[in-house]
Amino acid sequence: MNIEQIYTGCLAQGAYYIESDGEVAIVDPLREVEPYLKRTKEDNAQIKYVFETHFHADFVSGHITLAKESGASIVYGPTAKPSFDAIIAEDGQEFQLGKLTITVLHTPGHTMESTTYLLKDEKGRNHAIFSGDTLFLGDVGRPDLAQKAAHMTQEQLAGLLYDSLREKIMPLADEVIVYPAHGAGSACGKNMMKETVDTLGNQKKVNYALRSDMTREEFIEEVTEGLLPPPKYFPHNVKMNKEGYEDIDEVLERGTKALSPEAFETAANETGAIVLDVRHQDDFVKGHIPRSVFIGLNGDFAPWVGALIADTAQPILLIIPEGKEEETVTRLSRVGFDKTLGYLDGGFEAWKKAGKEFDTITSVSADMAKKNLENNETPVFDVRKESEYKSEHVLNAKNTPLDFLNNHMAEFPINGTFYVHCAGGYRSVIAASILKSRGIHNLVDIAGGFGALKKEGAEVTDYVCPTTL
Repeated sequence: MNIEQIYTGCLAQGAYYIESDGEVAIVDPLREVEPYLKRTKEDNAQIKYVFETHFHADFVSGHITLAKESGASIVYGPTAKPSFDAIIAEDGQEFQLGKLTITVLHTPGHTMESTTYLLKDEKGRNHAIFSGDTLFLGDVGRPDLAQKAAHMTQEQLAGLLYDSLREKIMPLADEVIVYPAHGAGSACGKNMMKETVDTLGNQKKVNYALRSDMTREEFIEEVTEGLLPPPKYFPHNVKMNKEGYEDIDEVLERGTKALSPEAFETAANETGAIVLDVRHQDDFVKGHIPRSVFIGLNGDFAPWVGALIADTAQPILLIIPEGKEEETVTRLSRVGFDKTLGYLDGGFEAWKKAGKEFDTITSVSADMAKKNLENNETPVFDVRKESEYKSEHVLNAKNTPLDFLNNHMAEFPINGTFYVHCAGGYRSVIAASILKSRGIHNLVDIAGGFGALKKEGAEVTDYVCPTTL
């Protein structure tokens, strides 16, 4: 028996490779399937099943392409209704994989079709669960994403999740290994641990949602408390996972087309494409194509694209560091952005050499910003998450989280300089690029963000809850 977790950090996503006697099952594969096919060839094995825990919202699975390339059967749990051939398994149905047995445990709550797969070893002993978004480490799947499809409230779905956990998962032995679909950083939960594998016994001790004395009402209240609105691209990804999508090879062929500065400019004007610059933020600050949007590859690239561009059908033209063309298009496709039209051949330097107009972002050091803040009342906008801001922030700074920047556009001054910062400099440059693309140019980025400001001794405070009379 061989089990391998294939973890993709920028998506905080775990896919799984299970092999026994030359037969392989893949659980929740990513969009690009070549690594799985290569691995089975090295192992002289054959993919028999592709198990999907549910219709994913935060990434596009590789299930359809993988089944086509390998001849494997796609398996979903009860109530799933995909638009392609798949085995819709019954609760308790068993699948043989070499000497192993995989049992279907229908665990609705995150979505109605959500399913946990229980792996039994060669001796028939319960060994591990592949819990999808039903059970995370430290948390459980949010119950608000499938409300429209299920015609249920998030409270009703949370109630189903409570039942699923207590009837199907918690009765399993403590030594059973938990392999979840996501880890810390995913928008599919709110309190996930940084670890990506654990035992069920430890989760019963540390996971708030698995408290043995927890009532159904307490569970519903705690699981639904503090849920932020989901990223707008989530429904698009669900639709693609349920109905199908363009082959990844076609997406790569189109997206990795090199365009001269003239052809690039023409394509931008004729298609209405967003110009997406994925270089390092320091390079973007020094020079970029006017109205282009920065989201750097060195950060949580794909989730930020999904959160801020939202429409997966939006045409995109790319400014890419040399050699990163295929990686960029692949990472965009993982979250359903398939309409990449090509990239600027020679990068931003080719644009400058062609004599094309370009823009910059004014940036100051944290030391300079600190001195200015002590001597005047320049507005400061903190684009970190609300939880980060509440923990500690620059005195008098306003919180305009990057995730919801569009909701705060009216708050940024039209006249007079203002500062923008995040934790370390990545998110603030994203925010600055979006603001400039909307015609707001009177901003100054604080290099190094809050960390640098605090190090320089800027006056900070924590969140003070408003008092009520």
